[in-house]
Amino acid sequence: MVALQGSLFAQGPSVAPRSLVGGAGRTVLGQGAWIELHRDWLAGADRLFERLVRSVAWRAERRYMYDRVVDVPRLCAFYAEGEPLPDPALSAAMAALDRAYGAELGEPFATVGLCCYRDGRDSVAFHGDTVGRGATDDTMVAVCSLGAPRAFLLRPRGGGPSSRLVLSGGDLLVMGGSCQRTFEHAVPKTRRPVGTRVSVQFRTRGVR
Repeated sequence: MVALQGSLFAQGPSVAPRSLVGGAGRTVLGQGAWIELHRDWLAGADRLFERLVRSVAWRAERRYMYDRVVDVPRLCAFYAEGEPLPDPALSAAMAALDRAYGAELGEPFATVGLCCYRDGRDSVAFHGDTVGRGATDDTMVAVCSLGAPRAFLLRPRGGGPSSRLVLSGGDLLVMGGSCQRTFEHAVPKTRRPVGTRVSVQFRTRGVR
């Protein structure tokens, strides 16, 4: 059962990204990595959350781990470059990111990944988006959170103290520079009763 537990602020008549000009300051993590956290970036985020939960062809994936096949503890979907997106609001969000970061990034955002964390048992372990160019090149990964608030952890690659953010519906987190190579991020499991969260990840060509 998918339960909506979004923010009251994010409920509204339309879905549209807010301006990123003069928004959040940049937090330097070190080793060439940085993040920007834009609270309430997406107006009407709960409406988009409801539409994506219902319309996306979510996949339950399995993968090898420790010599056995296990269930991935979340539902997933991926839209490659040029593939039609499941909602026009995602196209508008990507265009807004290109306007804000395109000059610095040197290329447009190209793909959209989606993860559905159905409840507190769903999670993703510490990792960096290092499949493809993310393993060697600086890049940006922009994550828009929809639905229920969940903790988002960041730590230096290889271990060390982690920083904890709580991402709520409509929040945008941009990870840039060397962040995917030199830091790791995670959404941990929780025993607290939490609603469903959808994570929308915008990436450049050749980064997963």
